[in-house]
Amino acid sequence: MKPTLTPRIVLPVVALMAATPALADITVGVIASLTGPAAALGAETKKAVALFPTSVGGEKVNFIVLDDATDPTSAVKNVRKLISEDKVDAILGPNLISTATAMADVANAEKTPMVSVAPLEVSGDKRGFVFRSEPSADLMVNRVVADMVAGGAKTVGFIGFSDSWGELLLKALTKASEGKLTIVASERYGRADPSVQAQVLKVMAAKPDVVFVGASGTPAAMPQITLRERGYKGKVYQSHGVTSKEFLRVGGKAIEGALIPVGPVLVAEQLPDSHPTKKASVAFVKELETKHGPDSRSTFAGASWDAWLLLQNAIVSAQKAKVKSGTPEFRAALRNGLEKNGRLVGVNGVYTMSAADHAGYDASAIVLIKVENNRWKLVK
Repeated sequence: MKPTLTPRIVLPVVALMAATPALADITVGVIASLTGPAAALGAETKKAVALFPTSVGGEKVNFIVLDDATDPTSAVKNVRKLISEDKVDAILGPNLISTATAMADVANAEKTPMVSVAPLEVSGDKRGFVFRSEPSADLMVNRVVADMVAGGAKTVGFIGFSDSWGELLLKALTKASEGKLTIVASERYGRADPSVQAQVLKVMAAKPDVVFVGASGTPAAMPQITLRERGYKGKVYQSHGVTSKEFLRVGGKAIEGALIPVGPVLVAEQLPDSHPTKKASVAFVKELETKHGPDSRSTFAGASWDAWLLLQNAIVSAQKAKVKSGTPEFRAALRNGLEKNGRLVGVNGVYTMSAADHAGYDASAIVLIKVENNRWKLVK
């Protein structure tokens, strides 16, 4: 798919330009899955982008938003275009590990800072110029397993995507379950598959105490719907990749009681006053829902906003270093600024990045929620 500029997806507060901006401007490329199987995730990034400011430190900021169509090849074409033609200073996005991993190689090779909203690997030689605002699968699944064990579960069944996201969640579940739970069934399905009847029957035959669905977006509802249709009575846990209004709509009554580990923005008002992000989370939700309507919040929008906050702090740091935007020196200064952000309280987490840690997500921000009356309810 040929990448195209999509100015209509961003509200007027954000400047999008078809031509290369003046050298004094700061340019940020945003890549999201606005079409394809992950479109529900890209739509949430789109909501956050509509709230991004027009300037930082007196310098105009332009945002160029491209659709990767949920395709790694398209994502790579987009990132190459943004870097070579649009001369962006930084990249924000994308939504999936598969597209993010493909983009990261280009960002590192071109020495252009990238803040991903997908939890791709950012350690060792993969670190380079790549950062992320999403918590790791390990952190989230640890939270899930702790609740399973506390509830007396001894066995767990897994149904997940047959892609990198599903594999990541299965590995995290295997690691977190060691010495605590036995995985008695492991089944996979494609994001676009029309049915998971066979997989559900195999999982139910193993009689697990609980089931973990390792998926994301609206396709994650299908295993739980099928489990309930087939009469499964145990607890069903979903990953943090399902937290959008569309998931609630598609799942309906069948997903009632689903337990999900999430960043705090989804239940901002329900957070205790002692939670570090409550003030910021509540303010963000108010602004987001004023712009996009009631219940338009999601952790994906929150992670996209936090990615911008991290980048914005780095821009301020680069400005203090008095390096000009649109130059290799500015991009290097952005990378350095991201590594020295200190403790940043976002709307969906708390981040402390460094040269050795390009994620820096603090596990203390994670909460467990459930679906109750087709709404998000804080559990603990």
